[in-house]
Amino acid sequence: MKFTRTEIKDVVIIEPKVHGDERGYFVETFREDKLEEFLGYKINFCQDNESKSSRGVLRGLHYQLPPFAQTKLVRVIQGRVLDVAVDIRKGSPTFGLHVSVELSSENKKQLLIPRGFAHAFVVLEDDTIFAYKVDNYYSPECDRGIAFDDAEIGIEWPFAMPELKLSDKDTKQPLLKDAEVFDFNENLYA
Repeated sequence: MKFTRTEIKDVVIIEPKVHGDERGYFVETFREDKLEEFLGYKINFCQDNESKSSRGVLRGLHYQLPPFAQTKLVRVIQGRVLDVAVDIRKGSPTFGLHVSVELSSENKKQLLIPRGFAHAFVVLEDDTIFAYKVDNYYSPECDRGIAFDDAEIGIEWPFAMPELKLSDKDTKQPLLKDAEVFDFNENLYA
């Protein structure tokens, strides 16, 4: 597995080694020992999630506050997405900045999004299957979001508003300046 830090060093691209031949392929999608060796700390994933979406579906920007903050390890099983992580740790040198990475069934890339980040993705192909591991359980009381189109964050989505398919919840999220966020100095893994 190849681990690459992005412009926001806490967000990591993971590229597993693909073993393929005329029969198909085999890929190891997760190695706890390799991830922990690279990161220097332990992550205990406890829940796997999966969604299937059509082209133009945008999900996010989502996160959970403590004590149910989550690290996510995301990947695409079928299709393609533009995946986005936004640093929402007040006091961080990269607060409000984001990383965008195309994840697809072809490139097999994964993105590790640590606690303290909001996450979103937009689907680039019909019948896209998106999967992710999280290190904390879903908590409706701690569930939060930020407006996907917040100009201060400046995410360049590949579709115009009329083409996007959003949940009612995602059309009513606050701007980053009005959202409940994390403290950069807070130990989110305690």
